[in-house]
Amino acid sequence: MLVTDTYQLIGHTPLLKVEIAAPHDVNIYAKLEMFNPGGSIKDRLGMALIQRGIAEGKIDAQTTIIEPTAGNTGIGLAIAALKHHLAVKLVVPEKFSFEKQTLMQALGAEVINTPSDQGITGAIDYAKKLAAELPNAYLPLQFMNPANPDVYQQTLGPEILRDLAGRPLAAFVAGAGSGGTFAGTAKALQAAYPQLENYVVEPAGSILNGGPQHSHRTEGIGVEFVPPFFKDVRINGIQTIEDDAAFHYVRWAARHLALFIGSSSGAALAASLRVAATLPQGANLVTIFPDSSERYLSEHIYD
Repeated sequence: MLVTDTYQLIGHTPLLKVEIAAPHDVNIYAKLEMFNPGGSIKDRLGMALIQRGIAEGKIDAQTTIIEPTAGNTGIGLAIAALKHHLAVKLVVPEKFSFEKQTLMQALGAEVINTPSDQGITGAIDYAKKLAAELPNAYLPLQFMNPANPDVYQQTLGPEILRDLAGRPLAAFVAGAGSGGTFAGTAKALQAAYPQLENYVVEPAGSILNGGPQHSHRTEGIGVEFVPPFFKDVRINGIQTIEDDAAFHYVRWAARHLALFIGSSSGAALAASLRVAATLPQGANLVTIFPDSSERYLSEHIYD
């Protein structure tokens, strides 16, 4: 396949049938989003946020893009901003992986750290303050921007439907950070499969299941507030996965699938196996592996 620029490589990622002994012989299919050029599912979002801002007249050639991020959205935004020669400032809680912050800087973005104990909420507050102080700044704010679920409803969901090629689908299992990936993809899949069961994956320490909020090693998923995108989608259950289980499947995927997956993908696989136990014999389940393990090696992801 010949391409003329990197941006043509965003999307159209493979769907893998995971060779694992699942309960009730359920077939687990995983969308491998690490095959995007920036290494994660958020390449799709980065392009959508910039394109929406330009279309709405909020971005011109002199605009500075400011965004709070755990990392992958920042990388996706920096890639998209390069296409339009835009300056980018990314506000990142200092606890998030060194590799992701390095990649953002390699793409020309300025990384501004906020205290770890303030979480993503602290990064959002600081990004808003910074945007208010700078002339001609644009804050896409992935956590509230309708372009977030829209891009997954328009791209990732239809890709999964094409990949399944008419196979029946019983369940969709995916992690939630901003909630856009889950909501947008679930909407597209529900339209084709009205009886589909949708399950959100979160790490222990996230708030969706009502447990106490605390820090966790699993990166890329977990929420400090309920995503507004959830109000438009049916959620059948929430799977809260302990760090140990997530990292167990990170290691398992490397040893058994020759696949390098991040901790949010490990959590998605652990949750998929739980959900499989509730499904009929031989049912089909789709999950998402958002990124790869290479950007977390400094976090001792394989220890």
